[in-house]
Amino acid sequence: LPLCFPEKLWKMLESDQFRSIWWSEGGKCVAINKDLFKVEVLGRGVCQRIFNTRHIKSVIRQLNLYGFTKVQQDFQRSASLPEFLSEEAAASAHSQILYYYNPSFNRAHPWLLGMCTRR
Repeated sequence: LPLCFPEKLWKMLESDQFRSIWWSEGGKCVAINKDLFKVEVLGRGVCQRIFNTRHIKSVIRQLNLYGFTKVQQDFQRSASLPEFLSEEAAASAHSQILYYYNPSFNRAHPWLLGMCTRR
């Protein structure tokens, strides 16, 4: 029986094989480095493919279909100009990172995974 999308996602997050996707917010959110994910996960050959697509938009669509919502990361800005500028640079690099949340997808509560169903 093939794994459904949330199960594949969970296995990837629990594996140490991927640098492009990880648990965030203490296991409550999924973080995806968009550019690295395109190469590391979606750029695989047909035999090694995890998702049946080569496009990040298709993966995002699946996340949405399974009830994940995009979360904005809030950055506290510093008052001093040098700190502000270095934070701006970090935030700009950070914009490649997508965060998604689903109340039924929580690292501390794996039994909730069964409630993570397609809309």
